[in-house]
Amino acid sequence: MRSSSHLSDQQLIHLFKEGYSDALEILVLRHKEKLYTSIYLLVKDRHLAEDIFQDVFIRVIDTIRNDRYSEEGKFLPWAMRIAHNMCVDHFRKVKRTPTIKTGDNYDIFEQLNFSEENAEQKIMKNQSHDRVRQLLDMLPEEQKEVIILRHYADLSFKEIADLTNCSINTALGRMRYGLINLRKMMTDRQIRL
Repeated sequence: MRSSSHLSDQQLIHLFKEGYSDALEILVLRHKEKLYTSIYLLVKDRHLAEDIFQDVFIRVIDTIRNDRYSEEGKFLPWAMRIAHNMCVDHFRKVKRTPTIKTGDNYDIFEQLNFSEENAEQKIMKNQSHDRVRQLLDMLPEEQKEVIILRHYADLSFKEIADLTNCSINTALGRMRYGLINLRKMMTDRQIRL
């Protein structure tokens, strides 16, 4: 299984169904960053994001083991849809809407592996990320969601439309207006990234 990291998601799923548990580990590691980041940006709580991430993969495992997986070649969008739905379910249970807050003790951008940077570059990058998160927090919920799914989860507009139950044009419009609003806020506040 050492050379399995070059296999497609579909091949790894097939191997997992045949009993190779290492195949699932490769699949989890391959998509962990995108899934976890998307969950975290929606729930804004590290521990809750970890719990939901684990629940997503429990559901993924159960679905594959019970031969109910039918998303040939679309594993990541399918897993993202499960994650999104679990986040929505969580907020329904606690009767609040998801928000992106700033000022928490956990910085998701510290988890990204960048090339060596000096201290000044790190400070500037962290300040830029904080500014973007503060501005995202001011956007309407639908615009925030599309920007997060597009830029942090790297989903296509078709995948975003499917995930948010809207048309592709609506998703595109939300992205467009979200970016216009971000630009306007940056201009109004004279922010440069």
